[in-house]
Amino acid sequence: MKKILIAEDNDSNYILMTYILKKEFEFVRAKNGAEAVEMAMDESIDLILMDIKMPIMDGLEATQKIKQVRPDLPIIALTANAFESDRAQALSAGCNDFLSKPVNTVSCIGMIKKYI
Repeated sequence: MKKILIAEDNDSNYILMTYILKKEFEFVRAKNGAEAVEMAMDESIDLILMDIKMPIMDGLEATQKIKQVRPDLPIIALTANAFESDRAQALSAGCNDFLSKPVNTVSCIGMIKKYI
């Protein structure tokens, strides 16, 4: 089963993501960008769902650091900010794609399957 790293500091958002993913994927959680960078070095991680606004290190900086070491690891940005500028910022930082919150189950699963 493919393993997804959910980088999300908000408990209710994390619970929602686990509900969406639990039937088809394994998952682990990082509560901030620094944890996400550390956990992304685990070769068993197949994809990251990266919240943009997190404590200690935001998702954009974490994405940049991860892509330096694992450039082929797919990262999908998750954010409540759904402006085009937010999408552009996420893609510029190295995210492969972008989902806005609240996440639609069908769209989320479809996007994940596009990358793994």
